[in-house]
Amino acid sequence: MGLSDDKNKFDVYGPKHMMAQTGIEFDWDDKDHCRCIIACLVKGTYVLECDRTKKVEDKPDALAPAWWESFHFQRHNVLEFNCECVFCTNSRRIFEGRGYVYGAVFEYAPPEGARRHPSAPSYVVAFRGTMPRDPTIAPDMLQNLCILINKQHVCHRFLHAREKVGQLLSSISIPNNGGSSVVWLAGHSLGASIALDVGRHMMTNRDLNLPAFLFNPPHVSLAPAIGEAAKKDVYTVGYLGRYALGKVLTPHKDRMDELFQKLKPWKPNLYAHERDIISKGFIDYFEQREVMKDRLPGMARTAATLSFRDMAYQLFGKHEERPHLLPSALLWKNQSKDGNAHELRQWWQSPEGPKKLVLIHNLYTWP
Repeated sequence: MGLSDDKNKFDVYGPKHMMAQTGIEFDWDDKDHCRCIIACLVKGTYVLECDRTKKVEDKPDALAPAWWESFHFQRHNVLEFNCECVFCTNSRRIFEGRGYVYGAVFEYAPPEGARRHPSAPSYVVAFRGTMPRDPTIAPDMLQNLCILINKQHVCHRFLHAREKVGQLLSSISIPNNGGSSVVWLAGHSLGASIALDVGRHMMTNRDLNLPAFLFNPPHVSLAPAIGEAAKKDVYTVGYLGRYALGKVLTPHKDRMDELFQKLKPWKPNLYAHERDIISKGFIDYFEQREVMKDRLPGMARTAATLSFRDMAYQLFGKHEERPHLLPSALLWKNQSKDGNAHELRQWWQSPEGPKKLVLIHNLYTWP
């Protein structure tokens, strides 16, 4: 049940170049160090759920703690949820009445006497993704379906995450910089969607700019269906169509412009592999947006905030907004030819060595 034990063991599966025996000193100003550490914390949430399923969570043979304790974090809180939808209710029968772990809050606790790095977070809230070989598969797959049709809040995991992060933020002191050194968000796949939703919510509703590390966030690319050669033309036609409809649906366009203005300061880190169909849509969205900005800047500025689906809902008096519509992001694209393009493990690999990452990054801003 769950992932194999070897894949859950930090000393076997974790980042060899970041382990204590290497004598490395973690540098929170180093983007590679941050990426590796945060990816390992997210992995810890997967293993935590496995430990609970095997009923070894608080026993000496629990495997999860090594994934955060190795980087001087301690578990502050477990994010566990009891949804009342039919999928989750049936799943709890398998779980013997308990809810499922979908994330955790980790508190940074450097060794006594050690210097606290000024750029280190105080807390990291991490969310796991889908676990195909675990009893959580039913609620996880329901949530994936909801993401696909932009109905994330049908199952209340997203709302529960917002609530718990809000409670954490209310319980601590937030500096004038909006919390950038206090609370970070992170997630993989489904968990990246949750972190994205929480980050957007905190920025638009509480004006809190929380750093976010989103590994393989779901946004399915159309490129495999339409072909890379036709992609440019398809996106151009799409931009023209959205721009024209925006002229008609002025209230919706104005509302989205206002939303983009609120979100503009937030620049989440998006980690996507160019071979990963699940997250490649974010690569296409930002890269094609830049192409259109160069060709038709005025049109691109308006069309980038709109989606056909949202505008269709607007015609029926409903307000929707696609979560992939982000004004700003730091997009990290993995171009490596080997390995599983959707696997979390790739993001704690070193840029050096036989299985090195081939990363390029670009900061996208709006307008």
